[in-house]
Amino acid sequence: MGHHATITSKGQMTVPKAVREALNIKPGDKCYVWVRDGEMIVIPRNKCLADLAGILGEPPYGTGATIDDLSKAAMDGAADHVMRSIRQADPD
Repeated sequence: MGHHATITSKGQMTVPKAVREALNIKPGDKCYVWVRDGEMIVIPRNKCLADLAGILGEPPYGTGATIDDLSKAAMDGAADHVMRSIRQADPD
């Protein structure tokens, strides 16, 4: 089901409550936004690698990256993957 949103004079948009709840979006969460075929596509970047902590067992000694570093790198990689897919589908 769709929802209506209005763009303010500052270019801001309020995400409807039902959508925020469905996507578990909280104030301060980041989103990745792009245009495809005249539509605005928005993907919340609120998933954290910390949610997956422990699934691979104990981390190796000497690691220099924090969970936040890994989370950002994973989300950036996912965004890059989406953009590559879009460019391949629409080579303009």
